[in-house]
Amino acid sequence: MKNLIIVESPTKAKTLGQFLGKDYQVVSSMGHIRDLPRKSLAIDIKNNFQPEYVLLPKKKEAIRDIKEAAKKANKIFLATDPDREGEAIAWHVAYVLGKKEDSLARIVFHEITKSAVEKALGHSRQIDMGLVNAQQARRVLDRLVGYKLSPLLWFKIRKGLSAGRVQSPAVRLIVEREREIEKFIAEEYWEIWTELKKHLGGKLPDAPIFSAKLSKKNGETIKITDEKSADEVVKELKKAGYEVAEVIRKEAKRWPSPPFITSTLQQQVVNRLGWTPKRTMQIAQRLYEQGLITYHRTDSTNIAEEAILAARKLVGEKYGKKFLPEQARHYKTKSKMAQEAHEAIRPTGVEKEGAGEGEEQRLYSLIWKRFIASQMSEAVFDETRVQVLATTGANHYLLEALGRVMKFKGWMIVYDQAEKKEDEEELPELKKGDELDLVKLKPEQKFTQPPTRYNEASLIKALEEHGIGRPSTYAPIISTIQDRQYVEKIEKRFQPTALGFAVIDFLVEYFSDIVNYQFTAQMEDDLDEIAEGKKEWVKVLEQFYLPFGEKVKVVSKIAEKVPVQTEATDENCPDCKAPLVIRIGRFGKFLSCSKFPECKFTKPYLKEAGFDCQKCGAPMVVKKSRKGKTFYGCFRWPECDNASWRKPTAKSGEASFN
Repeated sequence: MKNLIIVESPTKAKTLGQFLGKDYQVVSSMGHIRDLPRKSLAIDIKNNFQPEYVLLPKKKEAIRDIKEAAKKANKIFLATDPDREGEAIAWHVAYVLGKKEDSLARIVFHEITKSAVEKALGHSRQIDMGLVNAQQARRVLDRLVGYKLSPLLWFKIRKGLSAGRVQSPAVRLIVEREREIEKFIAEEYWEIWTELKKHLGGKLPDAPIFSAKLSKKNGETIKITDEKSADEVVKELKKAGYEVAEVIRKEAKRWPSPPFITSTLQQQVVNRLGWTPKRTMQIAQRLYEQGLITYHRTDSTNIAEEAILAARKLVGEKYGKKFLPEQARHYKTKSKMAQEAHEAIRPTGVEKEGAGEGEEQRLYSLIWKRFIASQMSEAVFDETRVQVLATTGANHYLLEALGRVMKFKGWMIVYDQAEKKEDEEELPELKKGDELDLVKLKPEQKFTQPPTRYNEASLIKALEEHGIGRPSTYAPIISTIQDRQYVEKIEKRFQPTALGFAVIDFLVEYFSDIVNYQFTAQMEDDLDEIAEGKKEWVKVLEQFYLPFGEKVKVVSKIAEKVPVQTEATDENCPDCKAPLVIRIGRFGKFLSCSKFPECKFTKPYLKEAGFDCQKCGAPMVVKKSRKGKTFYGCFRWPECDNASWRKPTAKSGEASFN
């Protein structure tokens, strides 16, 4: 009889099967095999919030395979992922097999390598009911919020809406940022730059030119708010005499970043590869299941000592001893809410600089570089700051120039390809008292800028800072709020829709605790404490649900119906001649008669892209692919099948068509 190992993924099963030998059979549950049914609450509130699970119809074949394999097994190991979700899957498998939690061997490993799995097999444990209860509490909590709030939103705003315990605060962040932008009033200011060179008295060769920015007048920080004031300063600077007031030289260092955790991986991939967090996690899952990286859902920057030693050995051999710091680098996790249950994300074997193909290779390479760089010497720069004194009449102005030149690349020799480049300018050799010649004055008009809209990277950072969600939930949160039409991505930035504004305004007015950032973070802390066995999950749910349930009843009676703002258009309804407006439905924006429900005319909404079709000259319109990615297609489709992923470049005037 063989030992049976049950995992949740067929890829993971295949990887384990490659090195476990003939004494083991590995089967996959294909993910969850039990869950709450979709079309009913399925929570027995009066009976300690007991969930009423059902076997998932699509998993009948997987369940059958597990049961058949279990009948022939000598010993059964549950090897689902090392997190709450994985623990819950193991618990559901035990139920399906008719086994008690303490009768099956639960094993966990954070990397799918032979040594890690063999070590896990020798250190099995029982199913951790703290982790299971934390997952159940989250599932029940989200079901209660969704099933109790959603019908209220249908009645008060629009049919088909839904609210989420973590998704709604995420939408609130985007709504509040948009309102900050709407209220923002730009203020004018001016910067004055000079081009200077060392005075050589006509000697050849001519001295090199460098730039310096005006910073002070008569010892006070200068603020120039209009063109008239800028012109007055420029007139004075034209007549001024210039000399070097001070030269400050120092060595500046830049240390490597810690290895990736889930949030930083998602943020960096958004910025560098342009992938959504959902796509990033899908590819990372494949790398993990192939045994190429450690577990990718983590908030810890901890690294196993053997991995650090392997990285240091590679750095010394590949790049040389000067790239290796005297002591190994250890990083502290910054977030106070981090569970730190796993290692940081790293390659399972540093000898593999490249692994996988296509997208997998690109993501693996980024993870490898970040990890290796984290154990390397700091980069060193020679930094020079020059203060220039401009004197005219009774006034004296101070200008500053900054030069920075790399002296030693350090970790940037590995990771520099993906890092934001430092602004490097080498200043000429100058010393205090050197006379300077003015070459050019460059006054620049500028305006203060409103807060930047969130993109995926900055939204994940904000979610993490507010304690909204956990590493495993960032990607689903961002996908869900777009799928529900509460926000839309325009030019790679999130903007709330009219529907998003209406829903958040309603929730803030009547359910401020549900969309309160501190409340959401506290609930995540409660779930962590349930996982650690410090709190009982039923009591946590009672404390939340009793006041929440009563509030739902009251609000359903007192709240007024909330209108969703429509967007006017220049078109008229062909049936009644009334103006057409843009509305938001389950599948996105559409055009509708403004006299609805008297007139029920509708048609698809097509937003013009701002350039014409390269083939037929018709307008190009903004569309969405099946995966939700924005592209540009010809208005005359299907007669004309022209399409583009990008807008025309300013240089070529043409779009890039694929």
